[in-house]
Amino acid sequence: MPYDNEELETFRLSGRILRETREEMRSQVHENMPVIDVCEKVEGLIRAKGGKPAFPCNVSINEVAAHYTSPPRDTLRIPSGATVKVDLGVQVDGYVTDTAFTACFSPEGRSMAATAELALKTTIDNIHGDMALGKIGALIESTIKNRGFKPISNLTGHSVGRYLIHAGTSIPNVAGFSPNKVRAGEVYAIEPFVTQPDAIGRVDDGPQMTIFRFLKAKSVKSDAAKKMLKHIEINFHTLPFAERWLIGVVPAEQHKAAFKELYTSKAIMGYPIFVEASRKPVAQAEHTLLIKEDGCEVLT
Repeated sequence: MPYDNEELETFRLSGRILRETREEMRSQVHENMPVIDVCEKVEGLIRAKGGKPAFPCNVSINEVAAHYTSPPRDTLRIPSGATVKVDLGVQVDGYVTDTAFTACFSPEGRSMAATAELALKTTIDNIHGDMALGKIGALIESTIKNRGFKPISNLTGHSVGRYLIHAGTSIPNVAGFSPNKVRAGEVYAIEPFVTQPDAIGRVDDGPQMTIFRFLKAKSVKSDAAKKMLKHIEINFHTLPFAERWLIGVVPAEQHKAAFKELYTSKAIMGYPIFVEASRKPVAQAEHTLLIKEDGCEVLT
Protein backbone atom coordinates (compact mmCIF):
# COMPACT_ATOMS: atom_id res chain seq x y z
CA MET A 1 0.00 0.00 0.00
CA PRO A 2 1.46 3.42 -0.93
CA TYR A 3 2.57 5.66 1.92
CA ASP A 4 1.43 9.20 2.68
CA ASN A 5 3.80 12.19 2.68
CA GLU A 6 4.47 12.07 6.41
CA GLU A 7 5.36 8.39 6.25
CA LEU A 8 7.63 8.96 3.26
CA GLU A 9 9.47 11.71 5.10
CA THR A 10 10.07 9.28 7.95
CA PHE A 11 11.41 6.72 5.47
CA ARG A 12 13.72 9.44 4.09
CA LEU A 13 15.02 10.29 7.56
CA SER A 14 15.61 6.59 8.24
CA GLY A 15 17.47 6.30 4.93
CA ARG A 16 19.61 9.37 5.58
CA ILE A 17 20.74 8.06 8.97
CA LEU A 18 21.53 4.71 7.38
CA ARG A 19 23.43 6.23 4.44
CA GLU A 20 25.61 8.35 6.74
CA THR A 21 26.35 5.34 8.94
CA ARG A 22 27.27 3.13 5.99
CA GLU A 23 29.63 5.70 4.50
CA GLU A 24 31.36 6.30 7.85
CA MET A 25 31.85 2.55 8.29
CA ARG A 26 33.34 1.85 4.85
CA SER A 27 36.79 3.03 5.91
CA GLN A 28 36.65 1.51 9.40
CA VAL A 29 36.35 -2.20 8.60
CA HIS A 30 39.78 -3.85 8.41
CA GLU A 31 41.52 -7.21 8.60
CA ASN A 32 41.90 -8.68 12.11
CA MET A 33 39.16 -6.38 13.42
CA PRO A 34 36.88 -8.01 16.01
CA VAL A 35 33.49 -8.58 14.41
CA ILE A 36 31.76 -7.42 17.58
CA ASP A 37 33.50 -4.04 17.16
CA VAL A 38 31.99 -3.66 13.66
CA CYS A 39 28.52 -4.53 15.01
CA GLU A 40 28.73 -2.19 17.96
CA LYS A 41 30.20 0.71 15.94
CA VAL A 42 27.39 0.45 13.38
CA GLU A 43 24.66 0.18 15.98
CA GLY A 44 26.18 2.96 18.08
CA LEU A 45 26.36 5.34 15.12
CA ILE A 46 22.74 4.64 14.22
CA ARG A 47 21.62 5.46 17.76
CA ALA A 48 23.82 8.55 17.97
CA LYS A 49 22.23 9.90 14.78
CA GLY A 50 18.73 9.53 16.19
CA GLY A 51 17.63 6.18 14.74
CA LYS A 52 17.37 2.67 16.08
CA PRO A 53 18.84 -0.46 14.50
CA ALA A 54 16.11 -2.20 12.50
CA PHE A 55 18.03 -5.44 13.02
CA PRO A 56 21.43 -6.42 14.39
CA CYS A 57 24.31 -5.42 12.14
CA ASN A 58 25.19 -8.46 10.00
CA VAL A 59 28.90 -9.11 9.46
CA SER A 60 29.02 -12.15 7.19
CA ILE A 61 32.46 -13.39 6.16
CA ASN A 62 33.47 -15.23 2.97
CA GLU A 63 31.07 -18.15 2.33
CA VAL A 64 28.64 -16.90 5.00
CA ALA A 65 26.25 -14.84 2.91
CA ALA A 66 24.00 -13.36 5.61
CA HIS A 67 22.59 -13.46 9.14
CA TYR A 68 25.75 -13.50 11.24
CA THR A 69 25.93 -10.98 14.05
CA SER A 70 28.13 -11.19 17.10
CA PRO A 71 26.73 -13.19 20.01
CA PRO A 72 27.68 -12.12 23.54
CA ARG A 73 31.46 -12.18 24.12
CA ASP A 74 32.16 -12.96 20.46
CA THR A 75 35.87 -13.57 19.71
CA LEU A 76 35.61 -13.81 15.90
CA ARG A 77 37.93 -11.53 13.92
CA ILE A 78 37.97 -10.61 10.23
CA PRO A 79 40.52 -12.90 8.54
CA SER A 80 43.19 -11.72 6.12
CA GLY A 81 41.97 -11.64 2.52
CA ALA A 82 38.32 -11.88 3.56
CA THR A 83 35.19 -10.80 1.72
CA VAL A 84 32.98 -9.20 4.38
CA LYS A 85 29.31 -8.27 3.92
CA VAL A 86 28.20 -5.52 6.29
CA ASP A 87 24.39 -5.36 6.24
CA LEU A 88 22.74 -2.69 8.37
CA GLY A 89 19.27 -1.28 8.89
CA VAL A 90 17.57 1.66 10.58
CA GLN A 91 14.07 2.16 11.87
CA VAL A 92 12.57 5.53 12.77
CA ASP A 93 9.15 5.16 14.36
CA GLY A 94 9.14 1.67 12.87
CA TYR A 95 9.83 2.76 9.26
CA VAL A 96 12.63 0.51 8.03
CA THR A 97 15.45 1.10 5.55
CA ASP A 98 18.10 -1.48 4.70
CA THR A 99 21.51 -1.23 3.04
CA ALA A 100 24.74 -3.23 2.69
CA PHE A 101 28.27 -2.98 1.39
CA THR A 102 31.10 -5.47 1.00
CA ALA A 103 34.54 -4.78 2.47
CA CYS A 104 37.11 -6.77 0.46
CA PHE A 105 40.71 -7.63 1.21
CA SER A 106 41.55 -9.59 -1.95
CA PRO A 107 41.43 -8.78 -5.69
CA GLU A 108 38.81 -11.47 -6.33
CA GLY A 109 36.62 -10.14 -3.54
CA ARG A 110 36.86 -6.63 -4.94
CA SER A 111 35.78 -7.89 -8.38
CA MET A 112 32.76 -9.65 -6.91
CA ALA A 113 31.84 -6.60 -4.84
CA ALA A 114 32.13 -4.32 -7.88
CA THR A 115 29.84 -6.71 -9.77
CA ALA A 116 27.24 -6.61 -6.97
CA GLU A 117 27.39 -2.81 -7.02
CA LEU A 118 27.00 -2.76 -10.81
CA ALA A 119 23.98 -5.09 -10.66
CA LEU A 120 22.44 -2.80 -8.03
CA LYS A 121 23.13 0.35 -10.07
CA THR A 122 21.74 -1.25 -13.22
CA THR A 123 18.55 -2.10 -11.37
CA ILE A 124 18.27 1.42 -9.95
CA ASP A 125 18.72 2.88 -13.45
CA ASN A 126 15.96 0.70 -14.93
CA ILE A 127 13.36 -0.01 -12.25
CA HIS A 128 9.97 1.71 -12.36
CA GLY A 129 6.39 1.25 -11.22
CA ASP A 130 4.62 -1.83 -12.62
CA MET A 131 7.92 -3.51 -13.56
CA ALA A 132 7.59 -7.30 -13.34
CA LEU A 133 9.61 -9.01 -10.62
CA GLY A 134 10.93 -11.58 -13.11
CA LYS A 135 12.26 -8.80 -15.30
CA ILE A 136 14.13 -7.31 -12.35
CA GLY A 137 15.64 -10.71 -11.56
CA ALA A 138 16.66 -11.22 -15.17
CA LEU A 139 18.37 -7.81 -15.22
CA ILE A 140 20.33 -8.60 -12.06
CA GLU A 141 21.27 -12.09 -13.25
CA SER A 142 22.44 -10.98 -16.69
CA THR A 143 24.53 -8.14 -15.25
CA ILE A 144 26.29 -10.52 -12.86
CA LYS A 145 26.86 -13.25 -15.45
CA ASN A 146 28.16 -10.75 -18.02
CA ARG A 147 30.92 -9.96 -15.54
CA GLY A 148 31.84 -13.65 -15.23
CA PHE A 149 30.23 -14.34 -11.85
CA LYS A 150 27.08 -16.06 -10.58
CA PRO A 151 24.12 -14.74 -8.56
CA ILE A 152 22.84 -16.47 -5.43
CA SER A 153 19.54 -17.88 -6.68
CA ASN A 154 17.71 -18.31 -3.38
CA LEU A 155 18.48 -14.95 -1.76
CA THR A 156 16.20 -12.06 -2.64
CA GLY A 157 15.47 -8.42 -2.09
CA HIS A 158 12.22 -7.54 -0.37
CA SER A 159 9.56 -4.95 0.29
CA VAL A 160 9.89 -3.11 3.60
CA GLY A 161 7.27 -1.50 5.80
CA ARG A 162 6.51 -0.30 9.30
CA TYR A 163 8.16 -2.67 11.78
CA LEU A 164 8.59 -5.07 8.84
CA ILE A 165 11.89 -5.86 7.14
CA HIS A 166 10.34 -8.43 4.82
CA ALA A 167 6.91 -6.96 4.10
CA GLY A 168 5.56 -9.64 1.78
CA THR A 169 7.15 -9.20 -1.65
CA SER A 170 10.46 -10.84 -2.62
CA ILE A 171 12.64 -9.34 -5.38
CA PRO A 172 14.51 -12.15 -7.17
CA ASN A 173 18.15 -12.01 -8.18
CA VAL A 174 17.61 -14.44 -11.08
CA ALA A 175 15.21 -14.64 -14.02
CA GLY A 176 11.88 -16.41 -13.63
CA PHE A 177 8.22 -15.93 -14.29
CA SER A 178 6.23 -13.97 -11.75
CA PRO A 179 2.91 -12.20 -12.34
CA ASN A 180 3.72 -9.75 -9.54
CA LYS A 181 5.13 -6.27 -10.05
CA VAL A 182 6.70 -3.51 -8.01
CA ARG A 183 4.26 -0.69 -7.39
CA ALA A 184 4.80 3.06 -7.43
CA GLY A 185 4.67 4.51 -3.93
CA GLU A 186 5.98 1.35 -2.28
CA VAL A 187 9.42 0.79 -0.76
CA TYR A 188 11.74 -2.10 -1.63
CA ALA A 189 15.26 -3.21 -0.72
CA ILE A 190 17.23 -4.47 -3.72
CA GLU A 191 20.22 -6.65 -2.80
CA PRO A 192 22.20 -8.61 -5.39
CA PHE A 193 24.42 -11.39 -4.00
CA VAL A 194 27.37 -12.49 -6.13
CA THR A 195 29.59 -15.55 -5.93
CA GLN A 196 32.22 -17.29 -8.06
CA PRO A 197 31.28 -18.81 -11.43
CA ASP A 198 32.07 -22.37 -10.29
CA ALA A 199 29.99 -22.06 -7.10
CA ILE A 200 26.64 -23.80 -6.68
CA GLY A 201 25.08 -20.36 -6.35
CA ARG A 202 22.58 -20.96 -3.57
CA VAL A 203 22.69 -20.85 0.22
CA ASP A 204 21.89 -23.46 2.84
CA ASP A 205 21.03 -22.93 6.49
CA GLY A 206 24.11 -23.10 8.69
CA PRO A 207 24.09 -24.61 12.18
CA GLN A 208 24.43 -21.32 14.04
CA MET A 209 21.74 -18.77 14.97
CA THR A 210 22.76 -15.33 16.22
CA ILE A 211 19.70 -13.25 15.27
CA PHE A 212 16.29 -13.72 16.87
CA ARG A 213 12.75 -12.34 16.71
CA PHE A 214 9.75 -12.13 19.04
CA LEU A 215 6.98 -14.56 18.05
CA LYS A 216 4.26 -14.32 20.68
CA ALA A 217 3.68 -13.78 24.37
CA LYS A 218 3.93 -17.16 26.06
CA SER A 219 3.36 -18.36 29.59
CA VAL A 220 6.95 -18.88 30.72
CA LYS A 221 7.86 -20.11 34.17
CA SER A 222 10.79 -18.15 35.54
CA ASP A 223 10.60 -14.50 36.55
CA ALA A 224 13.79 -13.82 34.59
CA ALA A 225 12.28 -15.24 31.40
CA LYS A 226 9.10 -13.20 31.94
CA LYS A 227 11.13 -10.01 32.39
CA MET A 228 13.30 -10.74 29.34
CA LEU A 229 10.28 -11.51 27.15
CA LYS A 230 8.52 -8.30 28.16
CA HIS A 231 11.67 -6.33 27.34
CA ILE A 232 11.86 -7.96 23.91
CA GLU A 233 8.19 -7.34 23.13
CA ILE A 234 8.29 -3.67 24.16
CA ASN A 235 11.62 -2.76 22.58
CA PHE A 236 11.80 -4.78 19.36
CA HIS A 237 8.17 -5.51 18.38
CA THR A 238 8.36 -7.68 15.24
CA LEU A 239 11.93 -6.64 14.37
CA PRO A 240 14.97 -8.92 14.83
CA PHE A 241 17.35 -8.54 17.75
CA ALA A 242 20.69 -9.89 18.98
CA GLU A 243 21.11 -11.78 22.22
CA ARG A 244 23.87 -9.31 23.20
CA TRP A 245 21.21 -6.56 23.21
CA LEU A 246 19.67 -8.31 26.22
CA ILE A 247 22.74 -8.22 28.44
CA GLY A 248 21.80 -6.55 31.71
CA VAL A 249 18.04 -7.07 31.35
CA VAL A 250 18.20 -9.82 33.99
CA PRO A 251 21.04 -10.70 36.39
CA ALA A 252 24.00 -12.21 34.55
CA GLU A 253 23.71 -15.57 36.31
CA GLN A 254 20.08 -15.91 35.10
CA HIS A 255 20.57 -14.73 31.52
CA LYS A 256 21.48 -18.02 29.83
CA ALA A 257 18.63 -20.03 31.36
CA ALA A 258 16.07 -17.29 30.73
CA PHE A 259 17.06 -16.94 27.09
CA LYS A 260 16.95 -20.71 26.59
CA GLU A 261 13.49 -20.82 28.16
CA LEU A 262 12.19 -18.22 25.71
CA TYR A 263 13.60 -20.11 22.75
CA THR A 264 12.41 -23.58 23.78
CA SER A 265 8.92 -22.22 24.57
CA LYS A 266 8.81 -20.68 21.06
CA ALA A 267 8.21 -17.21 22.43
CA ILE A 268 11.12 -16.22 20.18
CA MET A 269 12.56 -17.72 16.99
CA GLY A 270 16.05 -17.74 15.50
CA TYR A 271 17.37 -17.10 11.99
CA PRO A 272 20.05 -19.57 10.81
CA ILE A 273 23.11 -18.11 9.17
CA PHE A 274 23.10 -18.57 5.37
CA VAL A 275 26.14 -20.35 3.91
CA GLU A 276 26.94 -20.71 0.19
CA ALA A 277 26.36 -24.38 -0.59
CA SER A 278 29.79 -24.99 -2.15
CA ARG A 279 31.53 -22.83 0.48
CA LYS A 280 32.58 -20.16 -2.04
CA PRO A 281 32.80 -16.50 -0.99
CA VAL A 282 29.87 -14.15 -1.52
CA ALA A 283 29.64 -10.38 -2.05
CA GLN A 284 26.58 -8.17 -1.59
CA ALA A 285 25.33 -4.65 -2.31
CA GLU A 286 22.02 -3.16 -1.23
CA HIS A 287 19.91 -0.02 -1.31
CA THR A 288 16.34 0.76 -0.28
CA LEU A 289 14.26 2.37 -3.04
CA LEU A 290 11.00 4.29 -3.20
CA ILE A 291 9.42 3.21 -6.49
CA LYS A 292 7.98 5.90 -8.76
CA GLU A 293 5.97 5.64 -11.97
CA ASP A 294 9.00 6.43 -14.14
CA GLY A 295 11.92 5.41 -11.92
CA CYS A 296 12.87 5.37 -8.26
CA GLU A 297 14.25 7.43 -5.40
CA VAL A 298 17.23 5.89 -3.59
CA LEU A 299 16.51 6.33 0.11
CA THR A 300 19.87 4.97 1.32
